[in-house]
Amino acid sequence: MRYFIIFLLLFSSFISSVEAAVVEGGISKTGIGNQSRVVDNATNLPVAGAKVSLPKQNFSTLTDSDGAFNLTSNIEDSTILSVEKEGYRPFSLTINEKIAAKPIVLGIEKSNVQDVIISSEMFHLGDDNFSANSANSGEFKGKSIGPFFTKAFKIGAESLSKTNYLVIGSIIGIDTLMAKNMKQNSIVSSFASPPEVFFNGIKIADIQLNGDGQRIKIPNNLLRPGQMNEVTIHTGRNLKQTAYIDYDDIEFMNLSIQSE
Repeated sequence: MRYFIIFLLLFSSFISSVEAAVVEGGISKTGIGNQSRVVDNATNLPVAGAKVSLPKQNFSTLTDSDGAFNLTSNIEDSTILSVEKEGYRPFSLTINEKIAAKPIVLGIEKSNVQDVIISSEMFHLGDDNFSANSANSGEFKGKSIGPFFTKAFKIGAESLSKTNYLVIGSIIGIDTLMAKNMKQNSIVSSFASPPEVFFNGIKIADIQLNGDGQRIKIPNNLLRPGQMNEVTIHTGRNLKQTAYIDYDDIEFMNLSIQSE
């Protein structure tokens, strides 16, 4: 079966002190603002009571009635910011000290009844053996649960009439040759095979790059409406290490099925 290779949409924005970077589903554009806020992606209205968290720092806060929030945690390196709100799709974004120093407006999207949140937790795959030059290694939060993650869930019959995507809110630590060539890591002499994604035992994607909001289309013929379905993510291996199996350490969070 053919499968898809997932690419990261890279962007950068340079904004003045009175402008905010508006982030919607991993795509950035420039907007005007003077404080960090969470807004509805469709209406631009503030979203109150949204949980904004930095899992690595064990920091979380709730937006106020104007959708405003403050990141009071000290951010010295790249880290993942997550937004959760009932009735909305989970959202996460990899930020750094420069991004956090200016107002950022996060546009979150309302969920569909067919959407399934598989997990909003952060998971670490690999063997806890990684270089400081590995992509985003400074962001890693937890100990490895092993070389793969798997989770079973149910999906409704109406999903067969929709286009369905497996969405990974954020994924970091990938050390593929493509990630190396894109300068996402500083490793000199080695690289890893890409993480592999399986749906009900069938491979549907290789993930070549680190990034946010990565979407993998799920072939509808693989769906089992009303029954248990299963998603599995295998991390890659160091292709330059032949003496033993050296798993690539990665972390990801906010895994969901989104229907359109």
